[in-house]
Amino acid sequence: MSEEIKTEEEGGDVLIANPLYDYVFKYLMEDNRVARKFISAIIGEEVVELSFTPQEYVRKQGSDPDRLWSVYRLDFTAQIRVGETCKSVMIEVQKVSLRTDIMRFRRYLGSQYEKGTNSYVDSLGVEHPMQIYCIYFIGSGIGVKGVPVMTVNPSASDAGTGSDLKDLHNEFVDSLHHRSWIIQVPELKGRRRNDLEILLSVFDQANRMDDHHILNLNVERFPDEYRPIVRRLQQAAAERVVRYAMVIEDDITEHFRMEEQIRLIRLEKKDMIIAEKEAAIAEIDAAIVEIDAAIAEKEAAIAEVDAAIARERAEKEALLAELAAWKARSQIGGE
Repeated sequence: MSEEIKTEEEGGDVLIANPLYDYVFKYLMEDNRVARKFISAIIGEEVVELSFTPQEYVRKQGSDPDRLWSVYRLDFTAQIRVGETCKSVMIEVQKVSLRTDIMRFRRYLGSQYEKGTNSYVDSLGVEHPMQIYCIYFIGSGIGVKGVPVMTVNPSASDAGTGSDLKDLHNEFVDSLHHRSWIIQVPELKGRRRNDLEILLSVFDQANRMDDHHILNLNVERFPDEYRPIVRRLQQAAAERVVRYAMVIEDDITEHFRMEEQIRLIRLEKKDMIIAEKEAAIAEIDAAIVEIDAAIAEKEAAIAEVDAAIARERAEKEALLAELAAWKARSQIGGE
């Protein structure tokens, strides 16, 4: 692709790097101002300060072929404006483009509660736990159709009356329950119902060019406050190192997909072998049942013959006894 990338205009289409790629997403979020705007738009709260350490994983977990995954993860601590003051929160962003592993998400979330950076000390020297915000970008979706962005915000209620405690802000409740935002990339297709969906259209894979590293984005409806995000992705598209990293990522992803296909083929063959063995065992079991039935039938016939022989023997013995008695009576009468 040419080094010349169309710059942003007042309206119309522009070319941006595809942020579904880990390296592009990293490039986007490394700009602190852009990252603050981006996260603020998703959570619906103003992020005043943001600090983070990115952690990336694109590998096989251990030696288990069933544990393939590719994920890009960001950990933040943030100051979020609440009225005239700010609150401290932890924000984790995970972007998964291949398989999703719920148990891995749970283990990682659990590890967040054990981190030494999950609390802050106020001006009086008192330590407070931070609430955790979780943002998930799921490249393959989670199967909930027609919903590009899901918000999960545990609510408290009065168990006696059933009424919601909607305006409850309590450190104990907030610290033990986390909020989540789940973004299903496939469901972003054509969805532009509000400013957030317009912003997230930068992930809409329906806008991919022949070169899947590049998206053709219509910025006509983009709010001015989100234009820096678009410009950052345009810069990424113009960076040779970013485009090269996407090519490398394609190779890695293809490697994972091939390994996954091999794993599935092996599983399928294994299942077929097991099915064949089970069918053979079922045939043997059926044959055994038939043999047992035949043996039972023969044993019943033998028992019947034995019974007939016993009856015949009994009848003969009765006749012999009767004959003997008759002879005895005849001898006595002759005398």
